[in-house]
Amino acid sequence: MRRVISAAAAAAALALAVSACGSSDSGDAAPAKSAVADPAQISGEITWWDTTRPDSEGPTFQKLIKEFEAAYPKIKVKYVNVPSDQAQGQFQTAAQSGTGAPDVIRSEVAWTSQFASLGYLQPLDGTRAVDNESDYLAGPLSSTKYNDKTYAVPQVTDTLALLYNKRILKEAGYEEAPKTLEELKKVALDVKAKTGANGLALNVDSYFLLPFIYGEGGDLLDVPNKKIVVNSPQNAKAMADVTDLVASGAAAKPALQDSYANAMTALKDGKAAMIYNGPWALSEVYQGKEFKDKTNLGIAPVPAGSVKAGAPTGGWNLAIYAGSKNIDASYEFVRFMSSASSLATVSGDLGLLPTRASSFQDPKVQANPDVAVFKPILDTAVGRPWIPEGGQLFQPLLEGYQALLAGTKPEDMLKQVDEQYHGIMKDWS
Repeated sequence: MRRVISAAAAAAALALAVSACGSSDSGDAAPAKSAVADPAQISGEITWWDTTRPDSEGPTFQKLIKEFEAAYPKIKVKYVNVPSDQAQGQFQTAAQSGTGAPDVIRSEVAWTSQFASLGYLQPLDGTRAVDNESDYLAGPLSSTKYNDKTYAVPQVTDTLALLYNKRILKEAGYEEAPKTLEELKKVALDVKAKTGANGLALNVDSYFLLPFIYGEGGDLLDVPNKKIVVNSPQNAKAMADVTDLVASGAAAKPALQDSYANAMTALKDGKAAMIYNGPWALSEVYQGKEFKDKTNLGIAPVPAGSVKAGAPTGGWNLAIYAGSKNIDASYEFVRFMSSASSLATVSGDLGLLPTRASSFQDPKVQANPDVAVFKPILDTAVGRPWIPEGGQLFQPLLEGYQALLAGTKPEDMLKQVDEQYHGIMKDWS
């Protein structure tokens, strides 16, 4: 997930939603179907905005682009890597102005329904972009729908796990990862006392706060009843859990900026024994000196709170800009990049979780042991609501998380987030 949406981007998202409501009804848009009998004869240049890490993940996707261009010699793909924390705002600005938007965007699952509601995405039902829809896992597939129509195809899915340094835990006297928050605190303190390394490094990001919320039985929204439930006793307990980890020394006090990079560096260099992270991080983790021997990395479910172990669901989709001048070429590109074979290549190379059931049977996927470890964690992950406002929920929660670690009381932090949520969803109770 590796994403933090700026306050400016969140404000822009809300402003754009308001401005678009009276001018666009994406639910009535009809998909433009390819009239070309032979897809191999389709020509044109398409621009793809990719949001993966250019150093550790980008090469695999660029390899697939070369395969696509070999199969479709009349289509040229312009590859543009856009930082994941900037892509949402940049795409909205470009789509709103009608200039500079890519033909295809790698859209975070929470953005897809928002972009669709604003009329920025091409409907895909009945087009060549959607191939063998029944093969997709139900969770990722649900994130591509808005008003019962399809506006994207799933590319990768993800969740969070506890990544840990087996060597350091063993030096502290532990052969297994902690299973509960109580155990996490104890193991982390023992690591610090016996090895000198920090026990846990936190990433100050909204997505990474969700395991604590879900673990105490909390949530952000009650979607069926259109109710905002972020300010709840369960969430207050979750925030107290987080602050206790830091106050006790079990978790190093994180910097409020660049905490993701800091946590990753600490794990890779052996300065922290444990972090929460997802399958997208593995290719980078294995570049660290502590994990030249890949078997030193442990992957376990996130520790359970008092109610359950609650890892969130995330991932990325491929969507086509409604204003693209190369719709047919874009259909073919999305179809190719979301094929079972392409997804298996990504999973085999990077450990990312494929969105097709059949891809898990591919030898390339089965040869990657990390996928096998993450799959059961994914199967029990907590689903998120795919609503247009979903992409705007993380910024207030991030600001609240930062305030919490700066000393704001849990109940005051949650009250602030609740007020911001009501500003976004004015007709929710």
